[in-house]
Amino acid sequence: MHILTLGSDLLRQKAVPAANLAGGPSSPPWDTFTWEGLFQEMLVMLKDGKGVGLAGPQFGLMERVFVTAAARDVPRIFINPSIIETSEETVKYEEGCLSVPGVWADVIRPEKVKVQAWNEKGRPFTIEAGGFLARVILHECDHLEGVLFIDRLSEPKRKRILDKIARKAKA
Repeated sequence: MHILTLGSDLLRQKAVPAANLAGGPSSPPWDTFTWEGLFQEMLVMLKDGKGVGLAGPQFGLMERVFVTAAARDVPRIFINPSIIETSEETVKYEEGCLSVPGVWADVIRPEKVKVQAWNEKGRPFTIEAGGFLARVILHECDHLEGVLFIDRLSEPKRKRILDKIARKAKA
């Protein structure tokens, strides 16, 4: 497995709901994995990439699934996550992304989020998260909608970042 980067069409597509909650992904080549096995593979990818979250579309699995491994929290898998509510309070914090390597920018997001999802055993759960974990969850939920963190920046800031990426690619 490898992480797709900016320019891949898959990063801009919406993921579809995972249908096999008790077994594992249904799309090849991921259909050979159980959710638990995929969860472990995704955690290895996170560790190798020094990331804190990874969504299916970032490695070509177009099902609604992501993992988090935020500091001071246990690793978690979210299958078919649904945002129930977000706080009115927002906070600005610097974000990066394994699919947009080497780019960091301040992004404003809700301070808290409440999400319902299924775990690797196919069991439903609800989590209320704040601070950094809320940010990671919201960032990964964006990936499931084909949205990158740079899309949440002002147009001038996004353009500067994309121009910088293009200059690096030509060098």
